[in-house]
This record gives sequence, structure tokens and C-alpha cells, in this order.
Amino acid sequence: MRHIILAVILWAASFAPGWADGAAIRTTIQSQITAFQQDDFDTAFSYASPNIQRIFGSPDRFGLMVSQGYPMVYRPADIKFLEIETIQGENWQKVRMADQQGRYHVMAYRMILLDGQWLINGVQLLPSEETGV
Repeated sequence: MRHIILAVILWAASFAPGWADGAAIRTTIQSQITAFQQDDFDTAFSYASPNIQRIFGSPDRFGLMVSQGYPMVYRPADIKFLEIETIQGENWQKVRMADQQGRYHVMAYRMILLDGQWLINGVQLLPSEETGV
């Protein structure tokens, strides 16, 4: 019996780092969304990985891309964090967002850990069957 209890405790403990990482990942994403809501593109850009920063070159170009291409990220009406998946060693945080028209979208945020900080290394719009009311 003690072996079973010990196995369960060790199994549960193996998820503890993931829980801490999950909270940090959600904080990064929420902080970037908050920055977009305040039109603070410099701060929003700071949550992007160096690769994303190289692609867009400046906070203003990055902000323009998000405001025009991802209005549900730029001005979400509602946000719900879903599960984090690890796919081929990469962490993907799913987030359901409602746009200003009440339509739901599921976004997958590709996250990387760089120098102890979680950064966004891409966002993908996933197919969603949900509709808003």
C-alpha cells in the first residue's frame, strides 16, 4: 500500500513544474493582451520572442499586424485559458477568445522559455465550432 501511495505522490509531483509554468505562461499571454488593449505596442512587443521581433522589426508594425489580423486578440470581449499541450517538446497554450461581435475563436500560443521568461513564439487560429450568443 505504501508503494502505491508513494507512486501516486511522485506522479502528482511530476506535474508541479508544469503548474508553475502554466501560471507563468498565462501571465505572459494576459500581459500582452492587456498591453494591446491599452495600445501599448512597445510592451506587447516585449512579450514576443526574438524571432517574432525580427520578423516584424518594430512594435508599431507588430501592433498593426495584430490589430488588423487578429481583432479578437487586440480587443477581446472575453478570454478563457484552456489546456496547455506539449507537442514535440513545445508548449502550446490554448485560449478561447470572444471577439466584439460575440464570436468565439480558439488561439494556440506557441511559447518558449528564454532566460527564465516565457515568451510568445507564434499564435495560430484553430478551427472552432463554438458560436457566441
